[in-house]
Order: sequence, then structure tokens, then C-alpha cells
Amino acid sequence: MNHAAIDHYSQLLRMGIEFSATLAFAASGMLAGARKKLDPVGVCVVAFLAAFGGGTLRDLLLDRRPFYWVGNVHVVWLIFALAFGAVLFMRKRHYEPTRRLIQLPDALGLGLFATVGVDAAQAAGMPALICVLMGVITGVFGGVLRDIVCNEIPQAFSDHQPYALLAFLGGWLYLLLERLHAPDWLSLFACICFIAGGRFVAIWRDWRLPGWRT
Repeated sequence: MNHAAIDHYSQLLRMGIEFSATLAFAASGMLAGARKKLDPVGVCVVAFLAAFGGGTLRDLLLDRRPFYWVGNVHVVWLIFALAFGAVLFMRKRHYEPTRRLIQLPDALGLGLFATVGVDAAQAAGMPALICVLMGVITGVFGGVLRDIVCNEIPQAFSDHQPYALLAFLGGWLYLLLERLHAPDWLSLFACICFIAGGRFVAIWRDWRLPGWRT
């Protein structure tokens, strides 16, 4: 396979990861808005902020234009449609999402978005630490906006379970694999699996970071 074909498939892979991350965080925003019993407009706003908040801040800091949601308007329409559909379905079924359920798409979105962030920063030629921090920002900021709008202390800062720490460590794993000249797909998927898998295990096993003594 020639280099042009490899670059094409790598680009498609990155686009697929960012799209999947967007949908995962949008789902967490829909569930969070429904849990707070917001109206359909409120659910759409929370889903939008969760889905695009981290990526937009990343693009601002890296001076990337257009923003992902500006250049992919069809994704915005899809999220709005899914949000309205989710509200109607959950109201009809009298379904109330739990906080634990929201953590599942949130964990997946964290892994996907953190990987996209560190990859984008590396492509922009940023130093290693900045690349890792861009991954953390991309993965965490959407969830922070979601929780603030829902009038909660952001889960990333308050539940004492590994969250931003996993994104930070996963970013270094990605850069290490890139330094070892691993294939792009391996670096990307290893980072996603480490972060999302670590978050799933932390939730399942109730792993906690040291907290304040009471």
C-alpha cells in the first residue's frame, strides 16, 4: 500500500474517532439533561456543550479553523435530532437515567476525545507536555461544561475516581508509541483503550484517589 493510501486511511480513522467521541459525549449530555428534567431545548444545549466543548477549546488554543462543529454541520443536526428523540422516548417510557449510567458514555468519550486531542496537538508540532495537556483539555472540558450547566460540581473534579489523570497518562502512552514508530492505528487504539478501559475499571471497582480527611 502506497503512502497516499495509508495517509487517506489514517485520516478516515481520525475522523471516525472524533465522530464517535462526539456522539459519546452528546449521549452523556442527553442523559444528564434528562436526569435534571430539562426541557428539549435544555437537553439539546447540554448535549451540544458536552459534545463540542472540549474540541472547540482545543481548536481555539491550537488556532485551528474551522471548528469541528462548524465544518461538520450534519453532526450538529444529528445531535439535535437525537436529543429531541431521546427526550420524547424517555418521557414516554417514564425513564429516568441514573448518575452511574451517565458515566458509561462519558468514559468512552473521555478516551476517544483525549486521544484526538493529543494527536491533533502532535500534528501541529506542539511540545510533548502541551500535546498531553491538549488531550486532557479535549477529553475533560466537555464534561465540565455539561456538569456546570446542570448545576453540579464537575464530576471530573469531585468523584475522586481517576479521570483527568487517566487522560494525562494515556497521552504519554500515545507519545511513547509514536516515538517507537508504532503504526498510527495502534497508537490511537492503545490510547483509547487505556483511558476508556481504565475509567470503566475505576467505576466498576470503585477505585478512588486520595481525598480530604474528614
